[in-house]
Amino acid sequence: MTTSRQVGIVGVGLMGHGIASSLLRAGHQVFFLEHPGNQPVDDLVAAGATALNSGREVAQRAEVVILCVTGSPQVEAVLFEPNGVLEGLTPGCVVVDCSTALPSSTEKVAARVTEAGGRFMDAAMTRTPKEAAEGRLNLIVGAPKALFDETLPLLEGFAENIAHAGDVGAGHTLKLLHNFVSLGFSAVLAEATAASRKAGISDTALLEVLGAGGGGGVVLERLRPYIADNDPSGFKFTVANASKDLGYYHAMTNELGVERGVAGAVHALYTSIGDSSLAVPEVIGVLEQRR
Repeated sequence: MTTSRQVGIVGVGLMGHGIASSLLRAGHQVFFLEHPGNQPVDDLVAAGATALNSGREVAQRAEVVILCVTGSPQVEAVLFEPNGVLEGLTPGCVVVDCSTALPSSTEKVAARVTEAGGRFMDAAMTRTPKEAAEGRLNLIVGAPKALFDETLPLLEGFAENIAHAGDVGAGHTLKLLHNFVSLGFSAVLAEATAASRKAGISDTALLEVLGAGGGGGVVLERLRPYIADNDPSGFKFTVANASKDLGYYHAMTNELGVERGVAGAVHALYTSIGDSSLAVPEVIGVLEQRR
């Protein structure tokens, strides 16, 4: 039986709401930061969660604080701003950063959390809000092995597949690599679909050939509903988020001094899309209208 923990959550958006609901089902006490960017929280409160007015208050009540915000600037803000999480951090409290962040920032954040008496791990997420609500996320964790082992039972309350990538920063590094591959495949498939349609090939034939050959895989299945039925719900990830993550990947590889020619082209494609609120599958429709 899992021991009940007092868990604070900062960022109850699409993913954070699912994490909160999963942790409540698992029997944990949940405290969350009240924020205009949250999803509706009546169901969480009805299930026993407590809304608090500042990051400091959340940290004061929690053994573990989970951050589920947009990226590095937001992580640094909720931790270090006046009345933020760091001000309320209790000795030994574990800060779990589930955001997508720049690894060089993550290392600095971890150092400041440690200096304040806390412990830090990055636990970047993959999958969608649907799996978050079901407690079936994938997590890529960067943490000392002892801290990973200690925190694993809690992480299992909202994640299905949990990979220990290495020490602090490794989770965010591997997440950026993962997203580059996923978004890169999506860009290739989007261009191929637009070309196929202009050549007069049926979508059915394209999906059959790609699915049975080198184009088959998770990304094709995410794009399939849009290609077949103009339904973008298979990949609920916006162009804005894609551009942000690829920008982080570009910065990371620049710091590492490694080749990023393909990444540059992929990033340029997403940043060229006029409406950044579109879901990634809808890039196909934009490309069809070009040239």
